[in-house]
Amino acid sequence: MDIRISDTRNINLEDILALYKANKWSSADKPTQLYNGLLNSETLITAWEDKKLVGLGNAISDGHLTVYYPHLLVLPEYHGKGIGKMIFDKMQEKYREFHMQMLTADGKSVDFYKKNGFERAGNTEPMWIYQGNEH
Repeated sequence: MDIRISDTRNINLEDILALYKANKWSSADKPTQLYNGLLNSETLITAWEDKKLVGLGNAISDGHLTVYYPHLLVLPEYHGKGIGKMIFDKMQEKYREFHMQMLTADGKSVDFYKKNGFERAGNTEPMWIYQGNEH
């Protein structure tokens, strides 16, 4: 398996939707907003096997102090192969020294992020207004 990590924004919507639907993320139900949101993120990192999109992650940041990681997805059949770590490591090249790196994790992703240095943020409670239903 030869995986290539890229910061290209030359991604077609069909590939993105296939990735999100395979992971059962409700944002796939809003394709235009999803596509525009990803392409307008400060950072967008993708993982490819040949010409197949197998994973992606994005970051929203003020560019100096704080970064939020909204999405990190890998096709289910590629889980456990280190692709998420490759995407995350590429993000860390840019954001490692930021004062605050934030994300919302649930399910199996909690262990992944703990292995990569994240911890519960003190006594904080995650809060949101959310339009999806997969949580």
